Amino acid sequence: MDIVIGLEVHIQLQTNTKLFCGCSTNYRDSKPNKHTCPICLGLPGSLPKLNQKALEYGIKAGLALDCNIADSMQFHRKNYFYPDLPKGFQISQYDSPLATEGTVELSNGKKIEIRRIHLEEDPGRLEHPAGKKQSYVDYNRSGVPLLEIVTEPDMSSPQEARDFLRKIREIMEYLKIFDGGLEGSLRCDANISIEGGGRAEVKNISSYKGAEKALNYEITRQKNLMRRGKEVKRETRHFNEEQGITKPSREKEEEHDYRYFPEPDLPRVTISKEKIKEIEESLPELPDEKRDRFQKEYGLSQDQAESLTTSLFLADFYEEIACQIDPELTATWVADTLKGELSYRGINLKESNIEKEDLLFILRYLKEDEITEKGAIKVMRSTLDENKKPEKIIEEENLRSISLDEISEIAKRVIKENPEAIEDYRQGKEKAVNYLVGQVMKETNGRADPGETNKLIQKQLEEID
Repeated sequence: MDIVIGLEVHIQLQTNTKLFCGCSTNYRDSKPNKHTCPICLGLPGSLPKLNQKALEYGIKAGLALDCNIADSMQFHRKNYFYPDLPKGFQISQYDSPLATEGTVELSNGKKIEIRRIHLEEDPGRLEHPAGKKQSYVDYNRSGVPLLEIVTEPDMSSPQEARDFLRKIREIMEYLKIFDGGLEGSLRCDANISIEGGGRAEVKNISSYKGAEKALNYEITRQKNLMRRGKEVKRETRHFNEEQGITKPSREKEEEHDYRYFPEPDLPRVTISKEKIKEIEESLPELPDEKRDRFQKEYGLSQDQAESLTTSLFLADFYEEIACQIDPELTATWVADTLKGELSYRGINLKESNIEKEDLLFILRYLKEDEITEKGAIKVMRSTLDENKKPEKIIEEENLRSISLDEISEIAKRVIKENPEAIEDYRQGKEKAVNYLVGQVMKETNGRADPGETNKLIQKQLEEID
C-alpha cells in the first residue's frame, strides 16, 4: 500500500515586531496579553500595516528554497471561529502567495517539491490549567509573523518527513530568520493517506522527531482500519506528544469552508525585480554548500561535514578553530568527542560553558604532547561541568604529560610488581601487556601516552631473561 505524505510547515520569523503592528514578538516570558494593541486584537477602526522585514525574510526563504518569487502578492482573510482568533479571521494568503514551485533535496537524494510559501499571522494561545473548568486565552502571540511552507504530497515515509523538516530548520537558521531553540517556533501539520483510504491532517506537531512519531502512529492506525474493512475517514486529528498517539479533532475542512476573500485593509504588495536581486545577493552560504566546502577545503569525510553543519553556530565554532590548527583533528574532536559529551549532558553547544578559545587551547596542548588524549577528555569534561578554564584544570589536576624516561621507570616497577603478567606474556597472552599498560596509566593518572607506554612495556618484557 502506497503512503502519501505532504507537510504544511509553520516557521515563526525572528522580527522584532508583529506582522501588522508594532507590538513586540518577544512574548515567551511575558505576562499574558501584555504585547497587544487594537490592531492585533482586531478592534474596530484599527488598520494593519505590513512589516517590511517579515516580507524580506519571506523572500529570502523563498530564494533559498529555489522558489519563484511573485512580482505581486495579496493578503486574504481566512474565516473561521476559534477563541484564539480575536478578529474572527486570520490574515493569510490564498491564491496569490509570496512564492511558488521550490524544491528541497533530502539526504537520500529525493527532491521534495514545494507548492507555495506564504505569510500569515500567528493566532493566540489557549491555556488549559490543570484542575480548572475554564480555559484562558493569551493574545501575546497573536500577530507574530509566520511563514507557511506547503509541500506537494511527495513524501512516502515518516523518515522522509523528518528529514525534510530537519533540512528546513537548518536552512532557516542559516538565513538567520528563525530561532529553532524557541518553544513553538516550528510547527507542522502533516497530511497523510494510504492508498484506498481517506486523508487525515495531523496537527500539533512541534518537532521533526514528533512528526516521525505522529506519522508512524497514523500509518499503523489507518492500516489497522483498512485491514478490518473499516473506512478511513477524511478528518483532522490532534497529536498528543506525551502519549505518542493522534486523536480525532474534527472533520477536515475544505478550502471553501474558510470563505477566503481579499483583505480590504491591505493593498496588493508589489515586489520589484531589483528588490529580489538585492536579497538574492545577500544570501549566505547554505548548509549543503557549506558541507561541500568543508569536504574540499578541510579534507573532511561526508559524515564529519554533515555532523559539523547541523547548525550555523556549530559550523562557525568548528571553522574558527580549524583555521588555527589541524582541521581534521578539530573535526574529530568537535564532531565526535565534544558532540558526544554535549549529548550525554542533554545540552547543545550554545548552552554549554565551552568557548572556542577553550577547545583551541586543549587541542594545541594535545598536538604538542603537553597532555594525552585521555587528559584532553578530562579537561573538556571539567570545562563543561565546572566552568573552569582548561589551563587551570591542567594545573590543578596535574594532567601534563610525563617524559618517556619517567614512563620507562614506572613501567619497570609495574613489571617487577606483577610477575604473573610476565608469565602470561611468555605464554603468548596479549592481555598481559594491556594489563600492564593499564597499571602504568593508573600510576600516572592518565598522563602517560598509551601507545608509547605499550611499546616501552613490550620492549622491557622482551629484554627479560
